[in-house]
Amino acid sequence: MSQRKKLFIRTYGCQMNVYDSARMADVLAPLGYEACSAPDDADMVIVNTCHIREKASEKVFSELGRLREHKDAKATRGERMVLAVAGCVAQAEGAEIVSRAPYVDIVVGPQAYHRLPEMVARAARASGGKGQGVLDTEFPVEPKFDSLPLPSHAGPSAFLSIQEGCDKFCTFCVVPYTRGAEFSRPAADILREARHLVGGGAVEITVLGQNVNAYHGAAPEGGAGRAENWGLAQLLHALAGIDGVRRLRYTTSHPRDMDEDLIRAHGEIDSLMPFLHLPVQSGSDRILDAMNRQHTADDYRRIVDRLRAARPDIALSSDFIVGFPGESDADFAATLQLVRDVGFAQAFSFKYSARPGTPAAMLERQVPQPAMEERLAQLQALLGEQQLAFNRSKLGLTMDVLFDRDGRKPGQALGKTPYLQSVFVTGNLRGQIAPVRIAGAYGVSLAGEVLQETALAVAS
Repeated sequence: MSQRKKLFIRTYGCQMNVYDSARMADVLAPLGYEACSAPDDADMVIVNTCHIREKASEKVFSELGRLREHKDAKATRGERMVLAVAGCVAQAEGAEIVSRAPYVDIVVGPQAYHRLPEMVARAARASGGKGQGVLDTEFPVEPKFDSLPLPSHAGPSAFLSIQEGCDKFCTFCVVPYTRGAEFSRPAADILREARHLVGGGAVEITVLGQNVNAYHGAAPEGGAGRAENWGLAQLLHALAGIDGVRRLRYTTSHPRDMDEDLIRAHGEIDSLMPFLHLPVQSGSDRILDAMNRQHTADDYRRIVDRLRAARPDIALSSDFIVGFPGESDADFAATLQLVRDVGFAQAFSFKYSARPGTPAAMLERQVPQPAMEERLAQLQALLGEQQLAFNRSKLGLTMDVLFDRDGRKPGQALGKTPYLQSVFVTGNLRGQIAPVRIAGAYGVSLAGEVLQETALAVAS
């Protein structure tokens, strides 16, 4: 049996990174690594990075500088900390990390982390165990999923990656360059992992992909000649048929891939939650074209209309970028109008920031920072009003809430409604689905009262 070692992973960014961090822990477990809650005395620290936010790489280097202090402190005691950088910043800027931070032992891209045990061994051999920046950002010939063990832990709510990469090439986005071309896992592999997650206590499964509704994985049984592919709708129907799956979600979607089968699935699958994150980015057709989004604002409105026809109680979330190069006051006004027309339960909004190597970074007519800040404040005020109104619309209602974690205060539990609203209640309810009467509604959360007599335990 391997010697016990402490592993700390700091995760930035999207749900896919959360999933990847858990899988890196699974890959390292046979080497004796067990999760710990702080980097101070860890034997290995992984910074799993995201390239979406502004100045992402500089924030990574700042974080590495802080971690170097822990690494040096261990070295003075004759001990060793393996320091690794993973994720999209590692993929995009791996050589620079090795050059600027030579104390980093491992730099690994998101398509190569299944080779972490080999990299740990290589880093230990380099320079008598001091490390020389083992770099692995190659896209594998064979999918990494073929080399990964099944997840070691699920809990009541679990992520399941079904698709990676993107072929859309939005002009502001680095994903095609850091995650590669679209790849969809075979449906049989996904269903096997889902059954494993349910066996580990999961009752809610969120399937993940950079472009998840572009899923086109091989069906469990192929026809003659070549295998039939499933779309996301077929996969969701199959996942819903697994005994023990109580809730299904998927993220992140692209409007171009909201086909009729998937829209109908929202009305046909009871366990598919009535909440959809569907990024639009802008309400201006001119800006959408410059972004290479391949849809118009009215295309988006029509998709929303069809979704609401299929599932009248569906709630929507979205992403918005303000200040894209060339965005005028009229373009921004069109975004505000789209928000008013659609109405969102939640949304994420950001100022545009240039990503090196993306086409938008080379466009002229970059919007001044003060204008971006003013527009972002207006947009967030409107989105905040809509979210508060949506939350207040649930006052007095009873909703089933899945409690998957403890609250901030002692004796408090935190869970999610079908609409992905955070609800806090008093009680020891972790791992339960319980009917909750909504007693308070705030900007980003709800307060509830549990109907204790009908709470249903779903996981230990």
